[in-house]
Amino acid sequence: MSAESIAILNQMVGILFFLFILLLFLEPTLRFKALQMARLRLLQEMELKYGWRVITMIHREECVRFFGIPVYRYIDIEDSEAIIRAIRSTPPERPIALILHTPGGLVLAAMQIAMALKRHPGKKIVIIPHYAMSGGTLIALAADEILMDRNAVLGPLDPQLSFKGQMVPAPSILKTFKIKGDKASDEILILADVAQKALREVQEFIVDLLKDKMGREKAEEIAKTLTEGYWTHDYPITFEKAKELGLPVRDEVPPEVYRLMELYPQAGINRPGVEYIPYPVIPQRRREQSHR
Repeated sequence: MSAESIAILNQMVGILFFLFILLLFLEPTLRFKALQMARLRLLQEMELKYGWRVITMIHREECVRFFGIPVYRYIDIEDSEAIIRAIRSTPPERPIALILHTPGGLVLAAMQIAMALKRHPGKKIVIIPHYAMSGGTLIALAADEILMDRNAVLGPLDPQLSFKGQMVPAPSILKTFKIKGDKASDEILILADVAQKALREVQEFIVDLLKDKMGREKAEEIAKTLTEGYWTHDYPITFEKAKELGLPVRDEVPPEVYRLMELYPQAGINRPGVEYIPYPVIPQRRREQSHR
């Protein structure tokens, strides 16, 4: 092989290596864009089929490119700004369907979303395929209907306060204060004052969200149950329990929502070891008989 041929071959190898590195960098972006386009097509399909304005707030564990560092999503101010813009741009008479999948987040952001949803003149529907805890539950209370999978869960709304680097429930702080009384430290006294205010604020907000649907007395009862520490903060409020409380839940989640959730994959390195063969499956005996 001549020196000229070797030089051309080396040049081609260099170009291929460069293209490989470029593809390696672009692949995550291209994959994300493909998923995003698939989501938008499915949202459009739902809007045409049901006549809703469909908005999603889906918080999955995401992965920083190449490093595999998990990034945990929660309700924040960026979410509230985006959802409020979407609600504002929706025609007043058009129903809004908000698909929620979230562990919760900032109380302020959740309240802003709930208020904007509540003020929309058209029908409000919140759809929960898997879970909407804490702030997600607060947002769901603003809806006229909550479409909830039979295996999905909501969560309590007891305010959480920072105490010595940890988040502790306001009802527990108040309980500690009542037990210690005059012997409580200045720190506990201050925390108890803040806890009482936080509890009252959240309860008043819940009542405002619910009173037009079920009356003030029932709304106050639900507000106390959800906020006064009857359960731990991560207690799963099931479909049956939500119905028992008097919330407007129905188990009629559109099938498109489950397809949509598949387009929000969890971070690859942290995927659980769950595998299954999708149904329907032809039983082995029936297959054998068909071959005879």
